[in-house]
Amino acid sequence: MDGLNIQDGSSPAGRHRVLFVCLGNICRSPAAQGVFQSIVDAEGAGELFSVDSAGTYSGHEGQLPDRRMREAAARRGYTLTHRARPVDMTDFLENDVIVAMDDSNYADLMHLAPSVESSRKVVRMAHYLKSHSISYVPDPYYRIIWGVTGSNWCWTCLKMPAGTFMRNSPGPSQNSP
Repeated sequence: MDGLNIQDGSSPAGRHRVLFVCLGNICRSPAAQGVFQSIVDAEGAGELFSVDSAGTYSGHEGQLPDRRMREAAARRGYTLTHRARPVDMTDFLENDVIVAMDDSNYADLMHLAPSVESSRKVVRMAHYLKSHSISYVPDPYYRIIWGVTGSNWCWTCLKMPAGTFMRNSPGPSQNSP
């Protein structure tokens, strides 16, 4: 799969709805949401996308992203204000693509998908990480090294595929009359 499988006009007002998913929705998925939203905005495509994030675990519901992730985001020019929430069945109906941060999230989403059609919306973020041969975005929450190495690697694994993801998504030039 090189590009997104998004049907034009499937979302309200022609917007493409993208949901990023990790375990607790306090590290990777809100960071991916922030990175992707900034790329969308920089490309002038804000009116074409609705970007959100959620988790497969509800234990952090209502919380801001982890303090360390917010600090790392701020150092890179991103502001993460999303409040954690769990994935629910409406996410499979309302989103055009659901992006899993790792294989466990992918398996959980495939299990939660209410139909085969809904499961086709689920993709792995690492699929868009073309310069590295990994199958997941590492979870910094559990990493022993939260310093420069751990933090930078996580952000590399978010920013690079988000850019590829955006380039492979329908953009303003592809949706113009």
